[in-house]
Formats: sequence, structure tokens, C-alpha cells
Amino acid sequence: MNEELPEPVRAVEHELTALLRRSRAISLEIAREVHPEIEPNAYGLLLWLRRCGSTRLTELATRLGVGKGTLSRQIQALEVLGLVRRDPDPTDRRAWQLSLTEEGQRRFDAARSSRLDQIWRALEDWPAQDLADLARLLSRFNDTWG
Repeated sequence: MNEELPEPVRAVEHELTALLRRSRAISLEIAREVHPEIEPNAYGLLLWLRRCGSTRLTELATRLGVGKGTLSRQIQALEVLGLVRRDPDPTDRRAWQLSLTEEGQRRFDAARSSRLDQIWRALEDWPAQDLADLARLLSRFNDTWG
């Protein structure tokens, strides 16, 4: 079956592998900037919380494609570090709303600024249309993949 795949599919797989390898290394580095004790994959979780402001655990688990148990453990670790808080959901007292604390937001914004600077340095010589195309195609890929 794999032998029948078009070469561009193989090239995409190769480039995604390289991108994911680099992304894991960068995520570890940037996660440590947020707090030296957080896990590398916590950066993505913090990004979603920063983006949406406040959300339920079940909604966040669905967006991230992880189990509620795994996410709950990650959130608990971030709560202990003072980066995330749980507040009662005003529409359902059995549920909780998750959000960044002020400290979590401050630390995340500083680390994200560093990451965006790295991305900008890598892409600053690209034509604007290439950047727009890359963003559009990555979005399309992520929508299709997930």
C-alpha cells in the first residue's frame, strides 16, 4: 500500500516528522520558560486557555484530543504551580471553568513572545503571500487531520 502513495505524500510525511521533532524541542524549551516544572505538552494546553479565556475541562479535552483523565492531571499540576485556576461554572454548578491565573497569563505571554520571535526570525524574509499560504495550508491540514 505505502509503495503506491504519491511522492508528495512521502515528502509531507518527512517534513512533518522534522517539524514535530523541532516542535517538541522548542515546546520543552518554551514550557520551561513558563515554569521550570511544567511538562513540554503543557504549552499547548496553556495556549488554548489563553486563546479561549475560560473553558470547561470537557471542552478543552475535545479541542486538544486528549482524555479527560489525562487533562485533569495536567490541569492539577498547573494549578499547583499557580498557573491555572478552576472556578465554578455559573451555568452548571457541577462543572468547573478553567482559566489562566494572572501569573499564568504573564508567564505564558512572555514565553509566547519568545516563541513568536523565533518564528518571525525564521520567516521574516518570506514574501507575505507565502506566509499567508503557509498559515492557510497548515490550518486546512489541521482541520483535516483532527
